[in-house]
Amino acid sequence: MEVKGKKALILGGWGLVGLAVCKKMIEEKPSEMIILSLLKEQAEEAVQVLKKLDPTIKYVAEWGNIFVRDSLKDLNRHEILNNPQHRAVLMHDVLDDLNQEILEHSFLARIISRHKPDIIVDCVNSATALAYQDIFTSSIEVRKILENVKQCENQEESVSAIERLLITQYTPQLIRHIQILYESMKKAKTKVYVKIGTSGTGGMGLNIPYTHSEEKPSRMLLSKSAIAGSHTLLLWLMARTPDAPITKEIKPTAAIAWKKIEYGEIRKGGKPVELYDCPPEKAIPLKGTLKREMPKGPWKPLNDTLKKVYIDTGENGIFSYEEFTAITSRGQMEFVTPEEIANVVLWEIKGGNTGHDIINALDNATMGPTYRAGYLRGSALQKMQRLQKEHQSDSVAFELLGPPKLSKLLYEAYLLKRCKFTMDEVLKHSPEFLSSCAEEIIKTDEKLRAEILSIGIPILMSDGKRLLRGPEMKIPAYRGSNELEVTPENIEKWSAEGWIDLRPANFKLWQERIKKIKEEIEAIPIDDTSSQYDRDREYWSETDEIEPGKIVGWLFLQEEQGVRMKD
Repeated sequence: MEVKGKKALILGGWGLVGLAVCKKMIEEKPSEMIILSLLKEQAEEAVQVLKKLDPTIKYVAEWGNIFVRDSLKDLNRHEILNNPQHRAVLMHDVLDDLNQEILEHSFLARIISRHKPDIIVDCVNSATALAYQDIFTSSIEVRKILENVKQCENQEESVSAIERLLITQYTPQLIRHIQILYESMKKAKTKVYVKIGTSGTGGMGLNIPYTHSEEKPSRMLLSKSAIAGSHTLLLWLMARTPDAPITKEIKPTAAIAWKKIEYGEIRKGGKPVELYDCPPEKAIPLKGTLKREMPKGPWKPLNDTLKKVYIDTGENGIFSYEEFTAITSRGQMEFVTPEEIANVVLWEIKGGNTGHDIINALDNATMGPTYRAGYLRGSALQKMQRLQKEHQSDSVAFELLGPPKLSKLLYEAYLLKRCKFTMDEVLKHSPEFLSSCAEEIIKTDEKLRAEILSIGIPILMSDGKRLLRGPEMKIPAYRGSNELEVTPENIEKWSAEGWIDLRPANFKLWQERIKKIKEEIEAIPIDDTSSQYDRDREYWSETDEIEPGKIVGWLFLQEEQGVRMKD
C-alpha cells in the first residue's frame, strides 16, 4: 500500500530495528508516526531523533508494556510479580476468556484504538519478552513449595509462587496477545501489519554455543525459539483471516548490528557493572560447601565501574570487541544490519515481493486441499451413505470435532429432517409447530435421545424450563467451578453455545437461516451454468431432504465468518 499520507504505529520504535524502520519510513512521507517504546525516555528520544530528520511529519511518543493492561504498563516484571493485587489482575487478563473488559483495558488495544493506525510495524522482540520470564525457574520454585504445602508450611509463600508460575506460562500470554492484537486492528481498520520476528538462536541450530550459564543447548534459549515459532504460526492464521489486515513477518536469522560504537560505562540490566577485587591472600578455602550467594565475602569494592569499548546491538545488548569478533565470524551467527531489515519492511508494506516474508513462504510451502481429495470426497460420502442405509443408522455428530455448537446445529437440523420437512416446508409452518414436532421426536426416540446426551450435548425442552442431560455436559465449559448460577442470560448463552434448543424462538431462527439460503438460491440466474458459484441451484436441490452437513457448513461460513481464504 501507499505509505504517503498514512498513519503508522511502530512498536519498539526506539530499538535498533525499530528506529531503522522509522528512518526509512520517513522517506515515504507518512502523515503521522506513533513511536511506542517500553520507557518514556526511550520513546521521546526516538521522536527527537526523527524530528531532526523531517520536522514536517507529526510524531507521537507512547510508552509502556504492550503485554499487560494499561494500569500495569509502567511497572517492571518484578513489581508485578511481587504484588498480590497485580498478580490477580494479570491472571485474570491472561487466563480468563477474552471479553470486552479485558480488551478495553489492554494497553496495546488502547494504543491501537486511540490512534487507529493504517500501518503497524511490530519490532518488539516478543519471543524474548515472553520466554525470558523463565518458566523453568518458576517451576522449580513451585516444586520446592509443594513440599512445604504438604506439611502446611509457608502458605503465603506457596500461593505467591504458584501465582507467579501461572502468569509466567508462555502460551496463554502469547495467545492473549494475538487475540487482542487481532481484535484491536480489526476495529481500527488497520490495513497492514508487519512483524519483525526472530529464530531465537541467530540462525544457528541446537548446537548453538551461546547460553546464559544454563545447560547446552539452553532450555531458556529453546523456549525463545519455541515461542517465536508459535508466534509465526499464529500470525500465519491471522493472515488467513478475511477481516484481518495484510499480515507479514520478516524473520532475521543472524545477529542484528549495530546502533553505535563507543567507549564508556558497561551496564547490565540498566545498572553499571561495579568493580570488585579479591586479593590472593583472601582466597576462600574449598572445603565443606560452596555458597553461590554470600551477604559478605572476601572481595572489596573498588568504587569504580567497568569502562570499555563496546558495540551496541540494541535489544541483544552490548558486546566487547572480542565478543563481536567471535559472534560475527564465519560459521557463527554472523550479522545483518537494521537498515537492510528496514528496506525489506518498507518494500513489503508497499506491495513488493522481497522473498523474505515468512508468512508468504509458509503459504507456498504448506500443502493445501488437493484435486485428488476433492475427487475422492464424493466417493467417501457415497460409501458412508450406503453404510447408513445398510445399518439403518444416521451418522450426525460425535462431538469429537468440536465446537459443541457444531454438534448442536447438526442435530437441530437433523431434527427438522426427521420431521420429514423440506426447506420450503420449514418456512410454511409456525415456529411453535416446528418446536412441537422436534420435541415429539426427542420424547419418543430413546435411541436418538441417548446418542445426543451421551456425547455431552444437553437438550433444552420447548418450555425453556427443563433440561435433559447425561453424565457429561460440554456446555457450560469448565472454568474453575462446577457450580454455575442459572439465570435467563446464562440459559441464552449456554443454549447458543451447545445446547439443543427446542424452544419456538430457536426454530424461528432456523426459519430465518433457511430463508437466507433460499434467497441465495433465487439470486442465481436459472440459465447461469458458469463456474461462478460454489453452491449453485443443483447443489441445494440434489435431494428434497434437509441435509444437515450442507446447511451447517453454510452457517459456519455466514454466521461464524469461518471462511477459508486460501486453497
